Amino acid sequence: GHATFDRIAKKGIPTIAAINGSCLGGGLEWALHCSYRIASTNKKTVLGLPEVKLGLLPGWGGTQLLRPLVGLQAALDMMLTGKNIRPDRAIKMGLVDEIADPHSLETIAVRAAEELAKGTLKPKRRPKGLMQKALEDTSFGRNLVFKKAKEMVEKNTGGHYPSPPTILECVEKGYNSSNIKAALEFEAQKFSEMASTTQSEALIGLFDGSTHLKKNPFGKPAKSVENVVVLGAGLMGAGIAQVSAEKGMNVLLKDRDFVSVGKGVKYIEDNLKSKLKKRKTTKFDVDLAMSKVVPLVDDGDLWQRSFKKAGLVIEAVPENLDLKHRVIKQAEEFLPENCIFATNTSALPISEIAKASRRPENVIGMHYFSPVPMMPLLEVIPHSKTSKVASSIASDVGSRQGKTVIVVKDVPGFYVNRCLGPFLVETCSLVEDGVGLEFLDKTIKGFGLPVGPLTLADEVGMDVAHHVEAFLSKADMGNRMLGSDSKIMAQMVEKGMLGRKTGKGFYLYEGKKGKKINPEALSIAKNIVKKDLKLEGKEIQNRAISRFVNEAVLCLQEEIISSPIDGDIGAVFGMGFSPFLGGPFRMLDIVGIGQYCGMMSTFAEKYGKQFEPCQLMKDMAKTNKKFHS
Repeated sequence: GHATFDRIAKKGIPTIAAINGSCLGGGLEWALHCSYRIASTNKKTVLGLPEVKLGLLPGWGGTQLLRPLVGLQAALDMMLTGKNIRPDRAIKMGLVDEIADPHSLETIAVRAAEELAKGTLKPKRRPKGLMQKALEDTSFGRNLVFKKAKEMVEKNTGGHYPSPPTILECVEKGYNSSNIKAALEFEAQKFSEMASTTQSEALIGLFDGSTHLKKNPFGKPAKSVENVVVLGAGLMGAGIAQVSAEKGMNVLLKDRDFVSVGKGVKYIEDNLKSKLKKRKTTKFDVDLAMSKVVPLVDDGDLWQRSFKKAGLVIEAVPENLDLKHRVIKQAEEFLPENCIFATNTSALPISEIAKASRRPENVIGMHYFSPVPMMPLLEVIPHSKTSKVASSIASDVGSRQGKTVIVVKDVPGFYVNRCLGPFLVETCSLVEDGVGLEFLDKTIKGFGLPVGPLTLADEVGMDVAHHVEAFLSKADMGNRMLGSDSKIMAQMVEKGMLGRKTGKGFYLYEGKKGKKINPEALSIAKNIVKKDLKLEGKEIQNRAISRFVNEAVLCLQEEIISSPIDGDIGAVFGMGFSPFLGGPFRMLDIVGIGQYCGMMSTFAEKYGKQFEPCQLMKDMAKTNKKFHS
């Protein structure tokens, strides 16, 4: 590859990269080898080097060729985050030389080639400011940039991902090599090393899995739903309305009064304005999305008339079975016969909710995760009477909303929350065994999770976390919900300590000041300690994570999920299970299921039968069989 461009360059032949659509990874590296780059203003045109997201690094010259065009700091930002760059930003930073309308792209590219050949066109390089020169063109400045970049990488990755520091190593090599050929050879060597890591295997597995799940398992619906009703304008309902409107669907957002629905509309507007401020969308797209959302209230008959055109209703009212029954009965009075009714519930059985429906075949579960605009997972839960048409439509709408859809059996907790139940119980058990709140949260986060379990409870809401835990404890999970007899979350709910939404939970939230541990939570925790076992970090992590992993494998055993792919994607996209391990099933393949099963058996002898490995894990451990081939 490099040799081909070297030969062309020696002959003085100008090469033009005319970019229309995605230009990512090797595609952008190909463009970087060219003499001149022109990007179209097509909405789908993006440029980037996303290899870091797969545990890799740009291996075809990207670590050496990007920096001279955009500068050291911008190049590191692109390569270490894998972010996409839109054409307007690309030309400002010097990544492309021109932007053009898609219809005139070819004409302009041909003209540029001719002018480059004649010598009448010279690529212009963006001049550096004084500060950029000081940081990038002096050894002292570059050392400072690399030092800060290494600190940022360590903070963001926790040392779990080898590719970001290796990218920095390759870029530094470019400054220290006597010629670019040596730097390119070093890059190729490091690319090969990264490609053989378990982290890359795990991340590529997640990428392949999410691609596989884009296919609707129930087939494409005969007609796409364009009109969606969302019942309940709280954080969940407003989030569902937002992701629907952003993807072009017409949304009727209904709540009991104008104050309630107004809060939902403001939530959507604030989210979109935030995206606009960060240049992740345009003013036109913000206005278009807001125009798609129509607020409705109980008073009057406008909502009754509006419901007649609905193709899908998504109910997002509080977790109360009687309330959900009232809502479904009221809505069905005015909905078309073929309208699908989806319920967003964290744990309530869909079959129970469907009992209030006159058309149970149209009822299905669509379990979103909070915050909806940020979390990529959607669990679609058909019950025993749900029609294939309803399942197809729910899966299609979820995919169009930008979600990765997994289909889950109708059991208490479904998949992700069913796995979180034992995990949260074990968190309480660890507090009883003397582990301090802050140390516990930090230690389990250190396993590679985005947040620790206490922060997670605060973010989803202590009332929601407690509801799920209490519901599963009374459900069909038996010994697996044992391990703690404390009521720490129940006590916090009684005191109104519901997490971030009330300003206090395990932590106190003080606006821009961030968070600090809540003294009231510390007091409650202190009172439930049975004995301080002086546990070390690794055992704390293994106790908590193994409870999640065992339940995930049991979900596969009981056909709650259909495959290890679904289980891995659900765990990573739904609760942030360590991406560098690829999910619970990929992790067992990496560490060895025999070894892991042995660890859990030891825990069972030491702490109780809640750690007993499930039968599938025991069977596979006998031969150290893997979930992924």
